[in-house]
Amino acid sequence: MYAVISAGATQQKVAEGEHVNIDLLDAAEGDQITLTPLMVVDGDTVLATPDELKSVTVTGKVLGAAKGPKINGFTYKRRTNNRRRYGHRQKYTLVEIVKIAK
Repeated sequence: MYAVISAGATQQKVAEGEHVNIDLLDAAEGDQITLTPLMVVDGDTVLATPDELKSVTVTGKVLGAAKGPKINGFTYKRRTNNRRRYGHRQKYTLVEIVKIAK
């Protein structure tokens, strides 16, 4: 059994017991959170319409914070001495999927 969830601006395929990085949430370590399911697959049964998904819950436990890979960027414009270096490192919340209940 697996589900496709919406977390922030991304969608991810998850199963019970998996550890997933989702966009940063305002939740403390150890909190239980409920994620929005977009689709649930259980063998041959696929639940995808809003009416079918009303009773489905995907529960996760916050394990802590994590950081993504460092991204280095550089822009320049020729002949003008215009150069700029920048870096970015995305922050995530590490979540363990505890239960997918129909």
